[in-house]
Amino acid sequence: MSEQKQQPQSNGRRVVIVGAGMAGVQTAVALREQGFTGPVVLIGAEPHQPYDRPPLSKAVLLGKAEGSAFDIDFTALGIDLRLGVEVTGLRPADHEVDTETGPVPYDVLVVATGAYPLTLPGSEGVPGVHLLRTLDDAVRLGPVLERRHAVVVVGAGWIGAEFATAAREAGCDVTVVEAADRPLAGALPAEVTAPMGAWYTASGADLRLHARVRRVEEGRVVLDGPDGTTAELPADAVVVGIGARPATDWLAGSGAALDPSGALTADDRLRTSLPDVYAVGDCASFPSARYGERLLVHHWDNALQGPRTVAADILGGAPEPYDPVPYFWSEQFGRFVQYAGHHGAADTLLWRGDPADATWSVLWLRGETPVALLAVGRPRDLAQGRRLIERRTPVDPARAADPSVPLKAAVR
Repeated sequence: MSEQKQQPQSNGRRVVIVGAGMAGVQTAVALREQGFTGPVVLIGAEPHQPYDRPPLSKAVLLGKAEGSAFDIDFTALGIDLRLGVEVTGLRPADHEVDTETGPVPYDVLVVATGAYPLTLPGSEGVPGVHLLRTLDDAVRLGPVLERRHAVVVVGAGWIGAEFATAAREAGCDVTVVEAADRPLAGALPAEVTAPMGAWYTASGADLRLHARVRRVEEGRVVLDGPDGTTAELPADAVVVGIGARPATDWLAGSGAALDPSGALTADDRLRTSLPDVYAVGDCASFPSARYGERLLVHHWDNALQGPRTVAADILGGAPEPYDPVPYFWSEQFGRFVQYAGHHGAADTLLWRGDPADATWSVLWLRGETPVALLAVGRPRDLAQGRRLIERRTPVDPARAADPSVPLKAAVR
């Protein structure tokens, strides 16, 4: 990747931000907070006022809130907000973004287009099949819950679990089908996620593992059986939650470097391979010196933190590389699940408590240094463990494995 040449700070430069989700909005706000007074254009594909996504699978879905718009006065901040505008291409040589309403010139471009949910092959256009990514998705799914329909959820990942939780709370019959042998198979190790299967059963949801969808038809889902037979599930509605892919297709032909996932390959200041172009949030991967690998983090906290680095670099150079301790949370089946760090490079896993209990934690170590922590109903563990991870503080493994010992008291 070729490095960008740092331009002198100039508030006369025009910054265009493509994507009006958390990452895009926070980039615009961070620019103003850090003293940028030049023109800022924020382009969003959806017609709605920019909004926060986590409430969509909770309060908005259950009808407890009408929306989750950010409480930001874009006019007062001098941000040119352009909504309902689809971006169709990028011409870096001309410093222009193409949109359906015409080209938009930029001096600095920030790509914050997020990710789009994967669809189930063959399900496109089938009545009753839903995704849960946007405000419109949540609004369409509201009546499904209100009518207490029989729902089949495809995928036992984070979104699948959160939707199943809301659907059970609303009184729906819920069946969750997962091709893997456990929930969250792509996110966490088997020994950690296997106990979570009991959460579905306790909530009244029917979790079916090793279940592959053969096809989806109106009113039913057909599964492949283990012996070549098929099984049918009645389904008034089908909700697909099988992952997401960075929304970077519109960059085809621009010359932007992408990684195998389709994410823009940003550097440690979130600069892309193209001059004057940054990438932030779900659409960008970045190198982590902390973990020794490139990370792609599809979570809210990354979309909140990255914009500060982008804004600082636009204004004259970020003081430190972008190398956060990833963090996310999920509310599912009456439990508050939090995760900090990245366990891929760990060589030791320590249990803090019994996973059959209501609260427990798992701590990953590299040597004696914490690199990741999963906390179920133990927010103090998360808070203390996150600080230890950030500071690379070694711990005594024996004490760290004792759930009665605060993690901060396990420090070497």
